[in-house]
Amino acid sequence: MQENYVNNEEENESEGGSDEQVNPASDCGIVSVKNAEHSIHILTIIGQVEGHFILPPQNKTTKYEHVIPALVAIEQDRSIDGLLIILNTVGGDVEAGLAIAELLSSMSKPTVSIVVGGGHSIGVPLAVSAKRSFIVPSATMTIHPVRMNGLMLGVPQTLSYFDRMQERIINFVARNSHINPDRFKELMMKKDELVMDVGAVLDGEAAVSEGIIDSIGGLAEAVQCLNELVEKAKGESENDNAHNHQ
Repeated sequence: MQENYVNNEEENESEGGSDEQVNPASDCGIVSVKNAEHSIHILTIIGQVEGHFILPPQNKTTKYEHVIPALVAIEQDRSIDGLLIILNTVGGDVEAGLAIAELLSSMSKPTVSIVVGGGHSIGVPLAVSAKRSFIVPSATMTIHPVRMNGLMLGVPQTLSYFDRMQERIINFVARNSHINPDRFKELMMKKDELVMDVGAVLDGEAAVSEGIIDSIGGLAEAVQCLNELVEKAKGESENDNAHNHQ
């Protein structure tokens, strides 16, 4: 599964031949909003999630070695109140995507995700990893079994590996959304919907009715929800501080 931050890293050369200074935050698709109601960061996960193997340069990718340290920094930065994750991904490296999803789900700060365009394959765990999730009506989510490209050994251990990886994804999605694990597996193995594969394609309303995504909504709804979660978190923190001083 390939990871896409926002843009592939680019090295720009000025006319004088020296490299221009690249902003590592914007280069990785991280944007900080300081003069808003609350200080929030925006993380974009687009294209393919790139994991242990480098994808061709023409591919739009989100690189997990960029996202992971960024999430650690956001978690520690006391000036950041919340995180908005915007997804438009075709999937990518399964282990890398699941690793990012696990980190997102374990963050203490308020997090909201919004799926625009598509949240396919490992994009599903990434979408549900936030504390609240949104999807625009025109977006779709593709759910299918774990697949692997290239040469592999046709031995029982290989099949066992696929089964265990699939169970990890099913359990994560069920734990972080409202869908039953058996129903998610049923969608994953659905026939007659994908031409070259088994699985299911859900539009925005179907993703919500199945319990995968919390709500239909766009940018305004997602930002408003994040601001409300930040207010709630600040209120709880103030109450805890007042209780500790008593």
